[in-house]
Amino acid sequence: MAITTSLDEALKRTSLSRTNQMEMLTFRLSDGQLYGINVFKIIEILESPNRFDRMPHANQAVKGAVDFRGKPIVAIDLSEALGMEPVPFDRQLAYLIICEYSQQLNAFIVASPETLITRGWDEIHKPDGIQARSLVAIAYSDTGETILLLDIEGILADVVGYTSEVTDELASRGAALKNFQILLVDDSRTALAMMQQTLNHLGMTHSSQSSAVQALAWLEERDKQGEPAFNLIISDIEMPGMDGFTFTRNLRTMPAYEKTKIILHSSMSNPTNRLKAEEAGADDFVAKFAPNELAEHILNVLELELSDDDFFITPGET
Repeated sequence: MAITTSLDEALKRTSLSRTNQMEMLTFRLSDGQLYGINVFKIIEILESPNRFDRMPHANQAVKGAVDFRGKPIVAIDLSEALGMEPVPFDRQLAYLIICEYSQQLNAFIVASPETLITRGWDEIHKPDGIQARSLVAIAYSDTGETILLLDIEGILADVVGYTSEVTDELASRGAALKNFQILLVDDSRTALAMMQQTLNHLGMTHSSQSSAVQALAWLEERDKQGEPAFNLIISDIEMPGMDGFTFTRNLRTMPAYEKTKIILHSSMSNPTNRLKAEEAGADDFVAKFAPNELAEHILNVLELELSDDDFFITPGET
């Protein structure tokens, strides 16, 4: 079972980036709870095999490798990754949601996919007061059922691991830019920590906010108080309350941030996101999470700030 769309449907989905909306696929895990994932991250949905080729020394949630279009990709039981009973794919029908995160394909084993729904980011709420590392937001179905949106980046960090170190050459370039002030905006604690560690390796000063709504209000208050504008803002795209595209457009209406360098940073690494970022007014787009690539983009943008040039960066351009 693959997700396919007509041209009209594809154009409709692309237009969501201009309207602060997200289309999600809802699905269930072994606990029967309803979960959601952004459709833009989904490559295909398939019936799960009833066995996998095990991978030695892998996390328990990694069930093995599965062939996808001639390439082996890791199959992860999301239920087990969350500390729940695994999906019994060996005894009953289950499904694989093939997704691209951080420029890498993964297969997530789920009990059953449900339906596609569209929600405004202002209808998707951050679960304040709930200390659940793997949960980033809550929405509601048409029948009022709670939909949990997971921090997939955090789950992948736990299951397969990431690094935040950068090369010595990049760290050396960062030393010349250490006085620049950088703001990080991301609802994922894992993603924020990774970016903070990368900037620490570069020796750069940074602040952070966990949502675009909070960041915009904070920046407006700073502006009223006469605080200096940040030199660079790096923002996630998918966030409860307001997405990164809308956040960027709002920033561009503020005189203090009309020309501030903005990088949109997302696990949605589809090339069209680069075009959407440019359309929203960002200076650059970089896919999560390759620390050297992120560092390279940061350095390129800030070095342009020094030269006072103002154009959209091309990958690999210095």
